[in-house]
Amino acid sequence: MDTHRIGGVKYECLLFDMDDTLYSLSLGINLACRKNIQEYMLEHLHIEESEVPKMCLDLYLEHGTTMAGLKALGYEFDNDEFHAYVHGRLPYEKLKPDSVLRNLLLSMPQRKIIFTNADHTHAVEVINRLGLEDCFKGIICFETLNPLKHINYMDELDDTHVLTLTESYPQILCKPSVEAFEAAIRIANMDPKKTIFFDDSVRNVASGKVAGFHTVIVGRSDLVPGADHALNSIHNIREALPEIWEVDEGNQQQMIQSLAVEATVLA
Repeated sequence: MDTHRIGGVKYECLLFDMDDTLYSLSLGINLACRKNIQEYMLEHLHIEESEVPKMCLDLYLEHGTTMAGLKALGYEFDNDEFHAYVHGRLPYEKLKPDSVLRNLLLSMPQRKIIFTNADHTHAVEVINRLGLEDCFKGIICFETLNPLKHINYMDELDDTHVLTLTESYPQILCKPSVEAFEAAIRIANMDPKKTIFFDDSVRNVASGKVAGFHTVIVGRSDLVPGADHALNSIHNIREALPEIWEVDEGNQQQMIQSLAVEATVLA
């Protein structure tokens, strides 16, 4: 962490969900993803067509992702194959460079990290399409929480790194489980009391609050259980959370005094 850069700022880290948070739900990426999941269940797992829609939703609600639910039920399939099928056919062309969001993110002095249930390839594609490839210091994704090997690895995306967990869990680890948030805290070495978590999911926000984060629900104007703030759009951050840019006067005064002493010594 660059402590000199964020000295005096109230928050040290900003943790962002990605899909339907950094871009609008109205683009339809979510619906396309659900359609692809259902087609995978039908064509690759040979689940009865009439059961697929309800099963897809029920598993999502119970396990955090449909994929996690399928694994918990004992279905065997390759994780990379699943992600390639589900995300590889998404209409990424709907995602356009977002200069407004980019400028907002770059103006924030805190460390910024992506926290998504999606796989690394999808995360990189989305971030690149939005023109945000140099805005984040790390990505916590599916491979992060569910590594095939219990080792640390750093996969660079410009200055962005995939952060990886070293423990293993009996089932797929993902939001909204509090365990996933606790793992993210350890992985990125975050202090939740000094971190703001942004997500469009009500249940993810609730779990984030249990884990100790300051929380923001994105995509709606009303507060939900566990949310400290509500944003109609991610573009409203500056108006809703000016404290991200504010410097604590006490800390600022200490920094000024420290610099004065240093200058005296150097002189």
